[in-house]
Amino acid sequence: MHHDCLHRWQQSHEFRHGHASGERRTLIVLALTVVVMAVEIVAGLVFGSMALLADGWHMGTHAAAFGITLLAYIYARRHARDERFSFGPGKVGALGGFSSAILLGVVALAMIWESVDRLRHPQAIAFDQAMLVAVVGLVFNLFGAWMLGGSVAESGASSHGHGHGHGHGHGRDLNLHAAYMHVLADALTSVFAIAALLGGKYMGWAWLDAVVGIVGALVISKWAIGLMRETARVLLDREMDVPVVEEIREAIESDGDSRIADLHVHRVGLDQFAVIVTVVAHAHRTPEEYKERLRIHEELVHFNIEVNRCAG
Repeated sequence: MHHDCLHRWQQSHEFRHGHASGERRTLIVLALTVVVMAVEIVAGLVFGSMALLADGWHMGTHAAAFGITLLAYIYARRHARDERFSFGPGKVGALGGFSSAILLGVVALAMIWESVDRLRHPQAIAFDQAMLVAVVGLVFNLFGAWMLGGSVAESGASSHGHGHGHGHGHGRDLNLHAAYMHVLADALTSVFAIAALLGGKYMGWAWLDAVVGIVGALVISKWAIGLMRETARVLLDREMDVPVVEEIREAIESDGDSRIADLHVHRVGLDQFAVIVTVVAHAHRTPEEYKERLRIHEELVHFNIEVNRCAG
């Protein structure tokens, strides 16, 4: 009897932490990135091309970011049932995204440093060879963006598609989004590089290469800061301004008698939340009654409800 009662009140701690398609596609893009990186580094050493060599090591930083993304997926999956995590290991995805955002910022700073140095100390540019590198890089990154973009879209669609019709838009996979941003950053630098090389070759504006490098780095820095803020919000549990909080208040206080004395909302998965709430009411009400009121919001997946009766 005791066992049946305990089983009734136990709640699962296994939440949705990522998308399988995103993990598979990230693995494919990582493999391709490593191959292209190796080819460019070897070719740069063989042909004495700094452009090829620099781009190869640049690809290496993005390979590291994709590695972080994959490790976050694997860790979250392996520890999905680990009871040492109070609300599951869901934040490892946000942590992976935050780490990738920092790496993206470092890449942008390195680009600015190199571009300023090129402005101060102009170097001869092998336009045709550099153009080939930029075009190959652009094709690869457009393919990678297409691969990861599909999973990012699926992540956003799934976060909008549940919750009793309340799509809040806060459930995208930040780990996957970070990998996608790295591919977009590479594609952007390739486009800017091609434009600069065309200007340098046909207009004689060799300085354009360095200027465009600075502009590209500033755009990437803006992306990195935005991603850092978004992931930090999750890591720091800044969730009390999401729309579902007001919906919780409306559901619990809908009878005109119940009042919320204390409320905490924690993100535990992709657009999934845990609710810890203390309710005060004059009438005799049970936690199960309030839980039923909240069940219409499918993004609420874990409940801890305390009810205190007000005698006054």
